[in-house]
Amino acid sequence: MSNETSPVPRPVRAASDWAWRLLLLAFGLVAFLYLLGFLSEVVIPLVVATLLTALLASVHQRLSRRMPRGPAAGLTVLGTIIVIVGLLTLVGSQISGGFGDMAQQVGSGVTQIRDWIRGTFKISDTQFDGYVDQLKTALESNADLRQTAARAGVTATHAVAGTFISLFALFFFLYDGPRIWLWVVGLFPRTARARIDSSGGVAWHQLTAYVRATLLVAAVDAVGITLGAVVLRVPFAPAIGVLVFLLSFIPIVGALLSGAVAVVLALVAHGPVTAAIMLGVVILVQQLEAHVLQPFILGRSVRIHPLGVILAIATGAVLAGIVGTLVAVPTLAVVNAVWRHLVSGDAAADSVPHHTEDPAVPPS
Repeated sequence: MSNETSPVPRPVRAASDWAWRLLLLAFGLVAFLYLLGFLSEVVIPLVVATLLTALLASVHQRLSRRMPRGPAAGLTVLGTIIVIVGLLTLVGSQISGGFGDMAQQVGSGVTQIRDWIRGTFKISDTQFDGYVDQLKTALESNADLRQTAARAGVTATHAVAGTFISLFALFFFLYDGPRIWLWVVGLFPRTARARIDSSGGVAWHQLTAYVRATLLVAAVDAVGITLGAVVLRVPFAPAIGVLVFLLSFIPIVGALLSGAVAVVLALVAHGPVTAAIMLGVVILVQQLEAHVLQPFILGRSVRIHPLGVILAIATGAVLAGIVGTLVAVPTLAVVNAVWRHLVSGDAAADSVPHHTEDPAVPPS
């Protein structure tokens, strides 16, 4: 039947064609996300290993110039373990050593907070004690210790298993990354291998640039906030620095959480005035990061609109919780770079894959 004699208007037919195609794509995406969720105990460690590989690839390359690739990869992984264990040991020893002093500071700080609340909101001691008792009752009624302990045990078991998977994957990504990438490219039809290969190079360059820049920004944040905590004599200042460093890999959300911990500790230990000053230090460091460090270090190649960052983090949190917030922004940066690469026509200009014999992991 011709278009002229069809009883269905052309816009309606076009809309229906787009609708079923979009529904099919949405179904495929949902099925893929469900599969990732079902295999999360394997997928999450592999994602962590990929991010660590992007961060440590340059270290491995330097070591590979002085020794074989295998020992260089093993030394890189061993150094990573030593750094992580050292940070955790620092935090644990600092908390255990300063717990006694913290207990004394908490008593003084709580007294200051109580006096400030009574004076500001005109609350009597009886009312204040009643509110505290109600809060304790609510917490006790909503807490199921047995279920919490069971969930914690399962989570700890998964975390240990995931750690070993990440370390093994990191070693082989560093050591045998070229052959792994060659195998991945070979899964696609010959006519698409050039595009896949060039897109992989762009994606790897983008991911490496993002991870390295985020590492530097996280280090600056940690140093700045730790120095402020030391000057203000906030308890557990080194532990705050480690927390700030780790949470800085989650854009926006991580900075808010780590800053809130520093402010709460200052409030409990020294009262509202010190907490307000600590809040000012946190805001100053974060403004320095947002307006100076990130534009200068990340550059235009990995710059993403703030609205895109917020939406990516929110989507990642809904789909995968904390891990989703961690990988949402680098995933968005990689997808954006690959999309621009494909639509620019650069990928179409490649007639053969870049890696024909022993391809390297997409260049960093």
